[in-house]
Amino acid sequence: MLSLVIPVFNEADSLVDLHREIDAVAQQNGYDVEILFVDDGSRDASWEIITRIAATDVRVGGIRFRRNFGKAAALSAGFQNAVGEIIITLDADLQDDPAEIPRFLQRLNQGADVVSGWKRARHDPWHKVGPSRVFNWMVSWLTGVHLHDHNCGFKSYRAEALQGLNLYGELHRFIPVLAAAQGWRIGEIEVHHRRRQFGVSKYGLLRIPKGFLDLMTVKLITGYGNRPQHLFGAFGMLCFVIGTVGVMGLTVAWLITRLPGWEHPLHLHERAIFYYSLAAMLLGGQFMSVGFLAELVTSLNWSKTRLYSVSERVGKNPEKTSSGN
Repeated sequence: MLSLVIPVFNEADSLVDLHREIDAVAQQNGYDVEILFVDDGSRDASWEIITRIAATDVRVGGIRFRRNFGKAAALSAGFQNAVGEIIITLDADLQDDPAEIPRFLQRLNQGADVVSGWKRARHDPWHKVGPSRVFNWMVSWLTGVHLHDHNCGFKSYRAEALQGLNLYGELHRFIPVLAAAQGWRIGEIEVHHRRRQFGVSKYGLLRIPKGFLDLMTVKLITGYGNRPQHLFGAFGMLCFVIGTVGVMGLTVAWLITRLPGWEHPLHLHERAIFYYSLAAMLLGGQFMSVGFLAELVTSLNWSKTRLYSVSERVGKNPEKTSSGN
């Protein structure tokens, strides 16, 4: 079965057309599909329309949040309730073209586990396209997962690649990065991006700093999630060593200037480097302490967190091929 997970936030004008297009693609290609609309606290008639569509099509399901929790929460709810072996996510504003679904499945059949869409020709304002390109380059450079369009919501996944993902904040943008950290194969296809017909964009300029902070979070999770001391401890040790060297050098200089014959003895409180060195030592100690606390938290949660991904099993219980637990 193919599951389509569609976050909805004030998209009443486009839902009927979107359902009709998905139905046409499914019938044309003979797909067994389920369509999950996740209403993320819409304030228009989106939920009423979802309810009406579900009453006429048994393949359609709806989940309604009590308030707006964000796209990551909507996708997470959809993933938890989807039953298909393949899960496809797309936006509800009709800018993503359901006619691209067969191409996503073709790329999955070629060996990819996660396929991300790439909107080469984007029909968005320049103030969204420009920062997005810079952001995509930065994500690819920092994470090693080279995609042209990390922000694209049109993606397809093997269901097992989504198991164990803890999505919150804006981490939905980084699902391919999180999946790659587990060893899943990442692919990309160019997709048709259509002009917006209804509504307005749900993202403003605040998306840029939030995205950068979330990128730092993802880098920490994927790079140092099970060894935080290697990050905090290394930086802390560097600061501590620099501060210690500075203090020791000043101490030696202070002793030398106290020998007979020196006319101007060194006074440490008059040297800014003395305070910089002390600050570096304190900062280094704090970072190493944070690293030890992070290691303690990691060790306590070791049995609760999946730190690996299993590709195959053989022998006892071979049917458990990808749980990773």
